[in-house]
Order: sequence, then C-alpha cells, then structure tokens
Amino acid sequence: MAHPVAVSDNSFQSEVVESQEPVLVDFWAEWCGPCRMIAPVLEKIADDYAGSLKIVKLDVDNNQRSAMKFGVQSIPTMILFKDGKEVERLIGYMPEQKILGRIKPHLNAGTTATA
Repeated sequence: MAHPVAVSDNSFQSEVVESQEPVLVDFWAEWCGPCRMIAPVLEKIADDYAGSLKIVKLDVDNNQRSAMKFGVQSIPTMILFKDGKEVERLIGYMPEQKILGRIKPHLNAGTTATA
C-alpha cells in the first residue's frame, strides 16, 4: 500500500525534481481544513497509481522556501511535476475524479489504476 511521503525544502530536489516518475506535490498545513479533507483522496490515488505516480506532501508552515519558490499562495495547492517541471496545478479541494481528470493526461502511456 503506497502512501504520500513527507518532503521538506531540503529533500524537494531529490524527491520531486529528480524523480523518474511524475510527482504530485500536496502543499498543505496542519491547520487547513480542506487540506485534511483531501488527504484521504490523495492516499487512495497514491495507492491506486503506485509505481506510476508518486505523491508527496510538503508542510508549507515548516518549508516556506519551496512554497515561495513555486508561488503557492493558498492551500491546498497540488502541483504535478513531470521530468522535473511543473505540468499541472490544482488549487483547493476537489474530488478524486476531478484530480485524476487533470493529472492522468500527464502520466505515462498505459497507466491505469491497479484497483
């Protein structure tokens, strides 16, 4: 069972930019209600797309450098990186199917959910 992985300003480069697979970064904070609401949705996506999509979480309160670098002004913000570059940005809570509709076109051909 795959789970989103916590990243920090220090690990962002190696975990996200240098990743061989697409990475969805969840910019969030503990106090953010919509962030807590979307967490189980991202857990399910991480599990369903294990091996073809990596999901990581970056706490903006403790990692302001990365949040500022990517212009995150509201949370939750999810940014999909592919080959080290931003290819999609989603802002605010949204249901699983809407998230998948936005990110699936950027996943490698033939990628389907395992569940």
